[in-house]
Amino acid sequence: MKIALLGYGKMGKTIEKIALERGHTIVLKKDADTSFDGLEQADVAIDFSIPSVAFENIKTCMNQSIPIVCGTTGWLTDYEKAVALCNEKSGAFLYGSNFSLGVNLFFELNEYLAKLMAKYNQYNITLEEIHHTQKLDAPSGTAISLANGIIKNTHYNQWKLTPEATENDLPITALRVENVPGTHSVFYNSTVDTIEIKHIAHSREGFAYGAVVAAEWLIGKKGVFTMKDVFTHSGYFKNFFC
Repeated sequence: MKIALLGYGKMGKTIEKIALERGHTIVLKKDADTSFDGLEQADVAIDFSIPSVAFENIKTCMNQSIPIVCGTTGWLTDYEKAVALCNEKSGAFLYGSNFSLGVNLFFELNEYLAKLMAKYNQYNITLEEIHHTQKLDAPSGTAISLANGIIKNTHYNQWKLTPEATENDLPITALRVENVPGTHSVFYNSTVDTIEIKHIAHSREGFAYGAVVAAEWLIGKKGVFTMKDVFTHSGYFKNFFC
């Protein structure tokens, strides 16, 4: 498989390492100082760039009929435009706020717990996410996905960053700390106890592995997909820890 890397920072370099280990070829390493030359050779593109250029990268791939996997967060005001363009071009597009196996299991656990706790009004729910200081968007895409999973199963109307959150808002605290790949916590707080679920990433490799697997899975398909499609219809992850 020939891969175009759109964004060649720490995540791009980790994706490159795993892609090469899996026998793939990198035909483009795109950053702020390079062009799209070589994109036309790619079987698929993987975007881990920055919010201000993510949609332009997606659009460029769609216009050249290159399937694209996007893991950049903070650009989702343009998400519906990307979906419409994918449908117009009969392309293939997969967006994920997080590509790790553990986080996607955590998403499922989060929704299950939200449904279970919905009738216990004595518990207030809060979220906290911690990332490295180079992360440009806050809250993280993963925190937003967790919040949306809670909102659809509880009385909360929307999420907001603290301290702007009011009574019916789900508050998210976003912290930036050196050398933290990503920690996400959901708290159910009452006057007598606290229930907490947490996911701690130890490195970027889990995210990168998932992104490469998603790219492998996306080739030959048409439409708009999420990581749930990859997990549901792929056997790649069942032996991940072996």
